[in-house]
Amino acid sequence: MSEQYIPRLVDKQLDDYLSTFGAVSVEGPKWCGKTTTASQHARSQTNMADPTGGYQARRLATLEPLLALQGDRPRLIDEWQEAPSIWDAVRYQVDSDGRRGAFILTGSATPRKGFQPSHSGAGRIGRLRMSTMTLQELGISTGSISLAGLFDGEHYAAASSMTLSDVARQVCRGGWPGVMGLDDSQAMRVARSYVDAVAETDLSAVDGTDRDSDKVRKLLQSLARNEGSLATLKTLVRDTSPTEETDEVSLSAVTDYLAALGRMYYTDDVPAWDPALKSPVRMRTAAKRHLADPSLAVAALGSDPQALLADLKYLGNLFESLALHDLKVYARNCDAQVFHYHDSTDFEVDAIVQRRNGDWMPIEIKLGIDQEDDGAASVIRLANKMVERGEREPAALVVIVGVGAVGHMRSDGVQIVPLDVLGA
Repeated sequence: MSEQYIPRLVDKQLDDYLSTFGAVSVEGPKWCGKTTTASQHARSQTNMADPTGGYQARRLATLEPLLALQGDRPRLIDEWQEAPSIWDAVRYQVDSDGRRGAFILTGSATPRKGFQPSHSGAGRIGRLRMSTMTLQELGISTGSISLAGLFDGEHYAAASSMTLSDVARQVCRGGWPGVMGLDDSQAMRVARSYVDAVAETDLSAVDGTDRDSDKVRKLLQSLARNEGSLATLKTLVRDTSPTEETDEVSLSAVTDYLAALGRMYYTDDVPAWDPALKSPVRMRTAAKRHLADPSLAVAALGSDPQALLADLKYLGNLFESLALHDLKVYARNCDAQVFHYHDSTDFEVDAIVQRRNGDWMPIEIKLGIDQEDDGAASVIRLANKMVERGEREPAALVVIVGVGAVGHMRSDGVQIVPLDVLGA
């Protein structure tokens, strides 16, 4: 890896995937660092979005996709969705020579309707999700409290230095690799340009469907206002078309817009947790709405750190999104997934991190230390509820705090974790 490259947590996963599959597809939002990271693991590469020679690379891949695969391996094919036939060619080549780690595909959107590959690539092409940078990758979190260590029963003591102003600044700056070294106003300008591009061109370009840019922008603003919530589709429709009735046409349009945003990884919702099938706990199954990076919510609403400090409730929502964003990345590094809990009695817990082997931990996320006791009570209540109904005991009980906390194990068994000391 080059000296200038900032290591990402996904690097180890990518190495593992390359040793397992014939090819790996690295997927995630634009500007999150996919190409930079993938190129560190590749020995040759080509880019389907390269305009050189009138997009010669793309035309070659479309006409003779196997020729585009020629080169030292692992070979990186960047923005492969611009020439969707590449996927089937990679799958065929993997089947033909049986080599592992031969190709890396990167893409910031799935192919448009009617141009999808004919084969899923199951068993040949591993799919790896990549996000914007975590606080640990940015050098803001010390990583001295490990999510993997919490699963293994470790107890931690750690000091925090994050202030309320730090939280506001970070959710405004976001985890975009390109903003490192920029001042706050420049960093926020980057996030705003992302939102502008999605509204004006990208959402239409993702599948070649013309969409009303004003309605797209209103939807982005609605998603921003409802960040981290269980907002219904009808709520989003009312925000997008406030003067129109919530009819089937409006519902269909917003559903289409949301699907397109999902295809370009602009949204990254947190699914509901479903306990073991034997559990009698009745669950609500709606996903919590989240964007790929909390800075997109700030940008869509035209806010800034000062405005957020004047609205602590919304800042708390964005802090929860920031913590969940990082948790998802850390969880993927220890073969786990992040869910939220919401049952039929309206009892909620912000995050459930669960490993494939069934180990789980409930996590509450609180902006300030004054909410620590409430968070601890919630994770203890859920643990007791699950154990009483026959589920296994959680691996740990956790409250993540933004400001004013010291990492420690409470007398009731709840581990307090300041976000700026949490890591993989």
